[in-house]
Amino acid sequence: MTKDMSTLLVERQAASLNRKVFIKTYGCQMNVYDSQRMGDALAKDGYQPTEVMEEADLVLLNTCHIREKAAEKVYSTLGRLRDLKKLNAANGREMTIGVAGCVAQAEGAEILRRAPSVDLVVGPQTYHRLPDLLKRARGGERVVETEYPPEDKFEHLPAAAPAVTRQRGVSAFLTVQEGCDKFCTFCVVPYTRGAEVSRPLDQVVAEAERLAAAGVREITLLGQNVNAWHGTDASGRALGLGDLLRRLSRIEGVARLRYTTSHPRDMDDSLIEAHRDLKTLMPYLHLPVQSGSDRILKAMNRRHTAEDYVALIQRIRAARPDIALSGDFIVGFPGETEADFAATLRLIEAVGYAQAYSFKYSIRPGTPGADLPGHLAEEVKAERLERLQALLMAQQQAFARDCIGREIDLLLEKPGRMDGQMIGRSPWLQSVFVDAKASQIGDIVRVRITGAGPNSLSADVVSAGAQQKES
Repeated sequence: MTKDMSTLLVERQAASLNRKVFIKTYGCQMNVYDSQRMGDALAKDGYQPTEVMEEADLVLLNTCHIREKAAEKVYSTLGRLRDLKKLNAANGREMTIGVAGCVAQAEGAEILRRAPSVDLVVGPQTYHRLPDLLKRARGGERVVETEYPPEDKFEHLPAAAPAVTRQRGVSAFLTVQEGCDKFCTFCVVPYTRGAEVSRPLDQVVAEAERLAAAGVREITLLGQNVNAWHGTDASGRALGLGDLLRRLSRIEGVARLRYTTSHPRDMDDSLIEAHRDLKTLMPYLHLPVQSGSDRILKAMNRRHTAEDYVALIQRIRAARPDIALSGDFIVGFPGETEADFAATLRLIEAVGYAQAYSFKYSIRPGTPGADLPGHLAEEVKAERLERLQALLMAQQQAFARDCIGREIDLLLEKPGRMDGQMIGRSPWLQSVFVDAKASQIGDIVRVRITGAGPNSLSADVVSAGAQQKES
């Protein structure tokens, strides 16, 4: 081997160990978690993360398919990436483009047909195979991997290095459940994420312990129907999400626990009692209802009534009086009348929400809702959404104003907009601005709420030593 060939080999090896990946994440918290785990898997393959798409050797779009025209937005982004890929090629740089997530699962090979610049399409259940799939793509194969594999992807994903976890902050997501068996007629999740699957107890606990060891103070458990999580303990005893929360609450360093997103039908007694008993479980619950009309709930295949939902909320509040409620609402579902919509407004008034997410119904191809009669005009849906959001915003602002004067424990997470200012997270998931030092990130301090803005609160420190992180 000549010296020139040897030098070239070394340069190629060095380049392979210094590849950069840019991951663009769309949609929900689970996609944020998935993007992080994809990054962990790629780090083992020599990829370093970058915030600058133009300098990336690999660009991954981790997509969401919940909202209307989600796929078209992905194709629009792919059009811009095609031009960047051509520019890089003209300058002697290779760029690999991948599409991951729910649009990848739904569209599959259609993405390769419509976007020839794409090298790799990988579904949300197969991203643990990314390093091997990328080797195939770099070898010239155009890869589509959207089958549901028999193995547990979490068993095959490498754990993030402690230094990487620390860089992500003092709050972290942890997926414990995936998929959905509910088959609401408006929703694509059962088709893109598959059937409900729960991660084993030991696997969840081990990941939570790694997060805590790296300085994470608050863990949010994720799942499409997170409160459908089930498992067994060492003795074979059946466990539910309430039991899992009790186990995680015993991990040293974990000061706060949350979970999302829940289904009313899976809100059992054990979980409600966990809200009553566990100080680490924050008094905040996202519990979607979608509509207040029993006729529309039946058409949505929600399998509960408005009365069932309100009664459940009353039980939860009896167990935890200071709990803040969040929800999801869809307006303009096929066949929705003004009377149906009025029933939704009445339910909102009866419950009282600290926060909520609301959307116009959008057709999701392949779902039963797409074939229902009575689709509403866009202007009708828009007008109803405006009225609904006005009511929800009034409730959110009233909840924020009611916080003024309260003393709360605040988890300090990151610097604020001004010097000497920090942003923390209240027990009810609000952003709170307070004067504090950057060295206090990860501390839980006692503060008094002094003001309420449209999307955040302000506070003064009462006691800086509520719960300091371990140095």
